[in-house]
Order: sequence, then C-alpha cells, then structure tokens
Amino acid sequence: MIKVSVMYPSGADTTFDLDYYKNSHLPMISAALGDALKGMELTVGLAGRAPGEAAPYTVIVDLKFDTMESFQASFFPHAETFAADIPNYTNVKGELQISEIVSL
Repeated sequence: MIKVSVMYPSGADTTFDLDYYKNSHLPMISAALGDALKGMELTVGLAGRAPGEAAPYTVIVDLKFDTMESFQASFFPHAETFAADIPNYTNVKGELQISEIVSL
C-alpha cells in the first residue's frame, strides 16, 4: 500500500481555509478518485518541536492507494482540476511525497 501526502507549509503569510478544504476540496478529490482511494486522513498542525514553536505544516492530508499504478491512473486525469481549486483555499504550494506503508 502507498500513501500520498500533501503537506502545506505554514508561515507568517500563509492563509488556509480549512472549512473549504474539508467540505469542498477533499470531497471533490474523493469522488474523482473513486474506488482507487482506499483511505484519507486530514491532520491540522498545532505546534512544532519546541514549546511555542509553530507547526511546520498548516495541514497535511494523506491519501492511501493499493499501488503506485492505481494512484497514477486515478489521480493524473484529474490533476489539473485539483490544482485549479488550490487558490480557493490557500496561497501556498503543497509539498507532495509518495511513501510505501510498512507495517511493523
């Protein structure tokens, strides 16, 4: 199984509309990806490593897929639509990481 993480960096000038992201953007992604999407988890940054330090990321969303191929086949046909919606919820570019999930 793989996990696609999209991490939105925090910063003094970062804006993020969590309500829009949670109630409009993520449901759009879920509907477009269909059965290829095996799970989704949204996390909101609270703090960094040291007391009083800001979280390095405002929001992180993790999307789970069985394989890299199922991710690519379901995601890339909609990538332009997903990207066009970004200005509706943030002014920062999300960082993307694809990882293999290793059970311990």
